[in-house]
Amino acid sequence: MPKYHLTLSQGLTRLPTPAGERFIELFQHGTLAVELYAPRGDDPQTPHTRDEVYVVAQGSGYFRNGSDRHRFGEGDVLFVPAHVPHRFEEFTDDLAVWVFFYGPEGGEG
Repeated sequence: MPKYHLTLSQGLTRLPTPAGERFIELFQHGTLAVELYAPRGDDPQTPHTRDEVYVVAQGSGYFRNGSDRHRFGEGDVLFVPAHVPHRFEEFTDDLAVWVFFYGPEGGEG
């Protein structure tokens, strides 16, 4: 896979990983880490230590972000501050999201 060109189809061919994980880091530069996440069935995430942005590549459902819950669909952008509980709920079987972790541990102020 080219270092500076990531495609959804190429990323999905690498999931699940040999260890059964439904996410894979595909790129890193400085504090930026780009992952592809494709949960199936349920989303067992726990809060992360850095800020993150999701870009929904395909699929739809509901997203819980702290105490908020809202619908999401393809093309939507979702922001989650560090340490905030969040997860995808009632999502379609084809859900795939780009995940962008960035900044310092603990998030930006």
